[in-house]
Amino acid sequence: SLYCSISLTPLRHKSRINAPWTAFLTYASSVQVGAQSGIQECKYQFAWERWNCPESTLQLSTQNATRETSFVHAISAAGVMYTLTKNCSMGDFDNCGCDDSRIGQTGGRGWIWGGCSDNVAFGEKISKQFVDALENGQDSRAAVNLHNNEAGRLAIKATMRRACKCHGVSGSCSIQTCWMQLADFREVGNYLKIKHEHAKKLEMDKKPARAGNSADNRGAIAQAFRSIARTELIYLEDSPDYCVKNQSMGFQGTEGRECLKGDKNMSQWERKSCRRLCYECGLRVVEKRIEVVSSCNCKFHWCCTVKCEKCTQVVTKYYCARKESGRKPHNKTKRRHRARRH
Repeated sequence: SLYCSISLTPLRHKSRINAPWTAFLTYASSVQVGAQSGIQECKYQFAWERWNCPESTLQLSTQNATRETSFVHAISAAGVMYTLTKNCSMGDFDNCGCDDSRIGQTGGRGWIWGGCSDNVAFGEKISKQFVDALENGQDSRAAVNLHNNEAGRLAIKATMRRACKCHGVSGSCSIQTCWMQLADFREVGNYLKIKHEHAKKLEMDKKPARAGNSADNRGAIAQAFRSIARTELIYLEDSPDYCVKNQSMGFQGTEGRECLKGDKNMSQWERKSCRRLCYECGLRVVEKRIEVVSSCNCKFHWCCTVKCEKCTQVVTKYYCARKESGRKPHNKTKRRHRARRH
């Protein structure tokens, strides 16, 4: 998977990375956790989409450059940077702690920099060394992947927020000390999902691109990137039809996928999932009643255990299924229309 590839990067690319070997042993587990959290966020963001960040496609993410793989690269790089930054601020690494570069400086009217700002510079640096080392080519695909990695790291900075604490007599808050802290990672995922929806296709000049790693190719890549902001996600190839199973590309199509119906608490996007996953892919929706066992009636016993009962509940779930053969509802509809005309 992609997060295994990222965590093993130093083993494969040590000669190209300027950092002590012991540093990689120190950071490797955080890098793997961060990449995995990025993939989990990807699965959450695309849970009700035709492409739902399937595990099988993650190992292919360095081989193609679609709109979806642009998100995989961005969220993975962001996850690695986020975890490294968090661990650094919590004191998990000997050589790194809070960003205190601005402590004592005036930040604005009535507040100064203080507290423990999350050290994003450290997280960014180490994330770059691990994640970007996966790209060893100089072609347009490698350039796109590196760009999307960078966009993911910039998303961490863009979603940071200022936190403050009041000081003064009797809680008057005459002065505040403030610091910068990471947003919840879900907010980073939401931010990058919007970037995915507005991702730009990179139009390359095909003639020099055929020349591989030549100077002409590098020039064509530089020209294509000139109008693209560093914060935007980009892709090279149009997405395939995710309605249909494609074993070679690692996705299963939408047949058999669950969709959602009729809950007032759902978002509009969730409420339309049956239409998006089933009907628009030429499938029908089937209803299944399923027994779900869960813990219930939990009680705390002194000291110190919690004991729960097992409760069974029957729930209704909806799935995409192939249309029954032999039925022709569209023809019946046409006959009804003809009858009305007569």
